[in-house]
Amino acid sequence: MNGLPKNLGVWLINLPKDVDRRTKMEAQLASMGINATLFEAINGKGQAEHLSRRVEATAYAENMGQPLLPGKMGVFASHVGVWETFLDSGKDVALVMEDDVVFHDDFLTAVETALSAPAEWDLIRFNCIRAKFPVTQATKNGYRFNAYIGPFTGNACYLITRDLAAKLVKTVWPQTRAMDHELNRFFLHNYRQIGLEPFSSHPDDGGTSTITGKDFSKVKKPHWSKRLPHYRLKAANYFRRFSWLLTHGMLFRPSRKL
Repeated sequence: MNGLPKNLGVWLINLPKDVDRRTKMEAQLASMGINATLFEAINGKGQAEHLSRRVEATAYAENMGQPLLPGKMGVFASHVGVWETFLDSGKDVALVMEDDVVFHDDFLTAVETALSAPAEWDLIRFNCIRAKFPVTQATKNGYRFNAYIGPFTGNACYLITRDLAAKLVKTVWPQTRAMDHELNRFFLHNYRQIGLEPFSSHPDDGGTSTITGKDFSKVKKPHWSKRLPHYRLKAANYFRRFSWLLTHGMLFRPSRKL
């Protein structure tokens, strides 16, 4: 796999019905010489009754400022399912991808750079939806290993270590928020969440999501006054991220060249 190590497992999350997405992803991966194991995504709508037993819907609505959609349950469970499969595989590191990723020309270089600096991260992302207030920890090969004081969301493509996956499968249930927001609670789960910038991929669902619908048509946000708990939580999380990074010496130390 173009110099990628044997202890790396690669998983692609895809619903069986999303054939076009899978075909596009497989073509991109083949062009880079990456062999991915297909993980059949958990259908949130089809398994809503079962998944709802592992969800606190009221807490989700308060934390996210919107009701829980079945697809969000499926995404959450799919990532946990990949981690469980990863732990059974004997691999040391997993590259996890959703099926709407567009890879940039430097993606392999970015992955190899991240893997060459394992002491810098427990989970490292190669794209984002939002990544606010970065704090650069180190640089290598023109990339910045960034921690974030602000929200860092989007889980379309990331590397995760075995130790962290083993921890998260025990601590993320019950679901009380979207998966990327759960991962952004590194201050609670006590791990180093890093973004490798400039990002070497980006998500693109073509404006139509199996989760949120076309142009987010399935997302129904309540009046802002009913979202106050969500806004309070967002504000508090800035403080929690700041405090964790400060306590772990990641806030004000000079950036290092690796």
